Amino acid sequence: MRNKKQETITFKADEALAKALHTVPNKSEFIRNAILNALENGCPLCQGTGILTSEQRSHWAKFLNTHSLQKCEECKAVHLVCGSNDNPCRH
Repeated sequence: MRNKKQETITFKADEALAKALHTVPNKSEFIRNAILNALENGCPLCQGTGILTSEQRSHWAKFLNTHSLQKCEECKAVHLVCGSNDNPCRH
């Protein structure tokens, strides 16, 4: 089996981040895992940017007319719910 070629990628870090990373035993593994986790668990709407465009906000507002955000009583996670008390979802 051939080994996959690895590529070195660098980035700039401010002093506080650099100081925090110096406490991590295996920085490369930590950073790889953090990036993979962020890519796998990014918001499907903003695609990980954390910001909605004006077009996305418009679509989101329309979506919320027939859907709502609710907090799970058991696990406390916020999730989407189809329908609302005022405007039930009709699929």
